[in-house]
Amino acid sequence: MLVYTHKDCLLKNNGFNHPERKERLDSILDSIKQIKNLKINFKDAPLADLKIVSLVHPKKYIERIFSNIPKVGLIGVEKEPYADTMLCPNSKNAILRSCGAGIAAADDLFKKNKKIFCAVRPPGHHAETSKAMGFCFINNIAVTARYLQSQYKVNKIAIIDFDVHHGNGTQEIFYNDETVAYASLHEFPLFPGTGSEQETGVGNIFNATLSTGMNGKEFLKIFDKKILKPIDKYKPEVILISAGFDAHKRDPLANINLESEDFYQITKQIVELSNIHSKGRIISFLEGGYDLLALSESIKEHLSALESSTLK
Repeated sequence: MLVYTHKDCLLKNNGFNHPERKERLDSILDSIKQIKNLKINFKDAPLADLKIVSLVHPKKYIERIFSNIPKVGLIGVEKEPYADTMLCPNSKNAILRSCGAGIAAADDLFKKNKKIFCAVRPPGHHAETSKAMGFCFINNIAVTARYLQSQYKVNKIAIIDFDVHHGNGTQEIFYNDETVAYASLHEFPLFPGTGSEQETGVGNIFNATLSTGMNGKEFLKIFDKKILKPIDKYKPEVILISAGFDAHKRDPLANINLESEDFYQITKQIVELSNIHSKGRIISFLEGGYDLLALSESIKEHLSALESSTLK
């Protein structure tokens, strides 16, 4: 297994008491190094080429973000009440490394045929075509999908998002594009307020809403019916995962009660589906998850499940 990350991702600062903090990534990387039954190779995430980023985001949008990066201190890019997507002096390289991880992973996916996890921050699934929000600036998983289409002529890609918050950005980018299926399981209503089951795109958007307090057994039942079955029918050539671990019962930003072990079952079912339709081709991207112990435990379950079945 390959894990892409970079020390630049640890330099992104969001200010005191912000939930999206460098300790999240520290916790994950420490946890990965403790996994003894997997052979894991770490690779440095490269800086994303802006030509590839522009497959999703207009050049002017990216230039505007980078021009607002302060020399000192912090600047928020949103208006109240959600002014928590922050730029700091070290933002540029962290943003470009987080996106570059997915691009490099796409190359490895076809050249080395390995499962890949992108342990990066800032996350990406809330970033819309021309709007930064929800701690996200560039939609890392969307850029990777477009790169796979342009570089490797992949015709059908599925993005499965089990972050507890709906990936409004990913949905917005692909809403009218039948070459990419987006399937999200999320607490509703909850930030960002999108993701009702009536939002279906051109038949390529599959939203499954969760009620406050739902446990793992209930989660997995809905996941099978409303996420896995539609993606099974879609028959993707590659599966990309927006892996958020904030549906964990310990997470402070949501109200779903998954145990760490539930992420093994969630991931293993995705792997089984990928082995049927996608030659086992999976890239997973870190999204949310804001309790350090939950992250540490859940990431071990996620990576163990990713390697639970060999590629066909």
